[in-house]
Amino acid sequence: MKRPGKLDHVQDPKRDPTLDPVHPAAIHLMPGRLYFGRGAFLRTLLGSCIAITLWHPQRRWGGMCHYLLPSRQNRGTAALDPRYGDEAITLMLQAITRTGTHAADYQAHLYGGADTMPDGFNLKFNVGERNIEQAWTLIDRHGFQLQDVDVGDTMPRTVTLDLKTGQVRVKRSIASVPDDAKK
Repeated sequence: MKRPGKLDHVQDPKRDPTLDPVHPAAIHLMPGRLYFGRGAFLRTLLGSCIAITLWHPQRRWGGMCHYLLPSRQNRGTAALDPRYGDEAITLMLQAITRTGTHAADYQAHLYGGADTMPDGFNLKFNVGERNIEQAWTLIDRHGFQLQDVDVGDTMPRTVTLDLKTGQVRVKRSIASVPDDAKK
């Protein structure tokens, strides 16, 4: 298992289970992970989590984070952990700095934050809403150029980012709502 705070890297498709055998350059970004680099094809599935994609159109650097929660109560001296929105963006900003580029030069896309606990469950944590609010704050704070947004609702989403072209696609899935929640 990889330690939190480390960037995912492209590995040999024959030995890396996160790579898609149909699209060998595809990296399936699991919750709490991020990738920053060039040339890869990234894919992730979102519910209440958030994906922020970044793309530098001139230098062709980019990445995606898939965070689960907006922040943690007390990080202390622990390593940065991409499961949390504020820490995932800090890790991506560190990668941006290493490339010699600036956050304001990156195009951003924001997706996810679905309400995965509809009213019929009689349980509300509002994780999706809190994740969306954190994402807006982070994008504004760091000056990313927001290009597209698809957040909220109850629909899961699949997001892809092609780091060869910068093309981002989002596909909504059908929400699964239990029968007693439909009443």
